[in-house]
Amino acid sequence: MIAIGNGTLTARIDPLGAELVSLCDPHGRELMTDADPAHWTGHAPLLFPIVGRLNGDVLRVDGRDYAMKQHGFARRRMFAVTDSGKTHATFTLCDDAETRTAYPFAFELRATYRLDGATLVTEIEVTNPDTATVLPTSFGFHPAFAWPLPGGGAREDHRIVFAQAEPGPLAALDGGLIGAGERASPLDGRTLHLADDLFADDALIWMAPASRSVRYGGTTGPQLDIAFEGLPTLAIWTKPGAAFVCVEPWQGHADPAGFTGDLRDKPGVVAIPPGESRRFAIRVSWIAG
Repeated sequence: MIAIGNGTLTARIDPLGAELVSLCDPHGRELMTDADPAHWTGHAPLLFPIVGRLNGDVLRVDGRDYAMKQHGFARRRMFAVTDSGKTHATFTLCDDAETRTAYPFAFELRATYRLDGATLVTEIEVTNPDTATVLPTSFGFHPAFAWPLPGGGAREDHRIVFAQAEPGPLAALDGGLIGAGERASPLDGRTLHLADDLFADDALIWMAPASRSVRYGGTTGPQLDIAFEGLPTLAIWTKPGAAFVCVEPWQGHADPAGFTGDLRDKPGVVAIPPGESRRFAIRVSWIAG
């Protein structure tokens, strides 16, 4: 584990997946999931090179099929620690013979964690080192925050407030894929009142929300402000009864039901030209109650 701290927040990151596994407030209280194996053992996996599930768990490129499980392989790969200090750490994953058996492209995935006062900034840079081939890819964050937050009151009083009005419908899931229908918005104005039954049919997915940040917490006590850049889709997910809620900004999403096309034609995939990079970021700020 790599630990960083600044006297306000402390964080620990596992080089396996470059995954944030702990974020503690100024009082040493854990703001992340308890990772109870009865529900989900993840903490904050990085989703790369796909987000969500592929139709049949098959990635299709240039007429060839490659097996790939939901959310891609980065979360199961060991990253190199390429820079670290008291308040920051950078982790890097590059393609190799094993990744190319599932994803036939050159890439560099760099994750930098940095503490700035009461904010944890996570910056992702996906680089295409190839000199001729465009890199088709997706990326997503999947952080799981404690529900309830420590000092935040009762679990049933927690909510997520969007920065802007989001009147539109949500995507409907069909066996883990994006279905043809839509799901009515569960928002009360800009507020999502958290309750287990919201997630009986899996995640809530806003395909293109206007909001670039949300505020999470109880009606009293500390809050988390979660802001994101370069990520047009937002999902909120938990398993009913679990002690966490995930706030997941994505570039990309699951296959549409029935999709059998090439990865380059998959909705939500971005094309990174040779020698260029794409940047994504999330900022989690602790706000005292």
